Amino acid sequence: MSDFVDKIREGNRRAIAKAITLMESSRDDHQNEARELLTELLPFTGNAIRIGLTGVPGVGKSTFIEGFGKMLTGRGLKVAVLAVDPSSQISGGSILGDKTRMEELARDDMAFIRPTPSKGTLGGTARYTREAMMILEAAGFEVIIVETVGVGQSEVAVADLVDMFLLLLSPGGGDELQGIKRGIMELADLIIVNKADGDFKDAARLAASDCRNALHFMKARCPDWTVDVLEISALKKIGLEQVWDKVNEFKNTMIKNGEFNNRREKQDIAAIWNELKELLASRLKRENVDITDELELAVIDKKITPAQAARELLDKMLTS
Repeated sequence: MSDFVDKIREGNRRAIAKAITLMESSRDDHQNEARELLTELLPFTGNAIRIGLTGVPGVGKSTFIEGFGKMLTGRGLKVAVLAVDPSSQISGGSILGDKTRMEELARDDMAFIRPTPSKGTLGGTARYTREAMMILEAAGFEVIIVETVGVGQSEVAVADLVDMFLLLLSPGGGDELQGIKRGIMELADLIIVNKADGDFKDAARLAASDCRNALHFMKARCPDWTVDVLEISALKKIGLEQVWDKVNEFKNTMIKNGEFNNRREKQDIAAIWNELKELLASRLKRENVDITDELELAVIDKKITPAQAARELLDKMLTS
């Protein structure tokens, strides 16, 4: 284990990939090893800025991450990307195409890209994304970007994982605000209108203006931070430096008022209960196969409600 830890601390890419694979494995022996590894790495975590990125499919998230990531590595920063792809509900498989869409960044020695199947997890983030971030922090990565599946009511879960939440919008699709939920807008720490070049330049300016007007009617997430709207072109690499400036401005503001650590502490507490839900459900299914099958049939036959079945399962767990 000590050799494994040393290799991760040295930034050995194979060791980092193996560690994240251990975290994602459902095998009990792998999970035990992963927990031991994380305990050893814990003192070396927490030093990176964690950035969440969400946006509708086709908005240019991968193009933005590649341009933004290359700009950061050019400044000597180590950048890691956790790109979560949607899994098939039928086969459980995932295309995991982000590495192919970020060819330049994938070849950069200062960057590490890890595509991860969501496995149906609510929020479009994999269950062990938090642990993967800790491994990458211990490996010396200074900027960690978590890319979600898309934008929807469930995608707000990524805000419980990161320090700063970015919403990427695209102009030219009609009413840009129509498809964006208020909950996403209220959680965003920075809104970025992409594709602000060529024929879309005027549309981008109009979309940014609409967003600024909409923000006036929303409650600020933090009283010391005013959410800004930036116009950029990820393809033309225009405005990426301004995004990084805003990230640093946000981090400094949050550290100064104590909100940075406060937000992370709340996320750690939330992680306890999220993990508990996963463990309880897994254990109930594994150790009470007969009663779970019986209750499922009772619900199907309309003898009891799903809520009643859940309560009976919980009582069974508490009394066993």
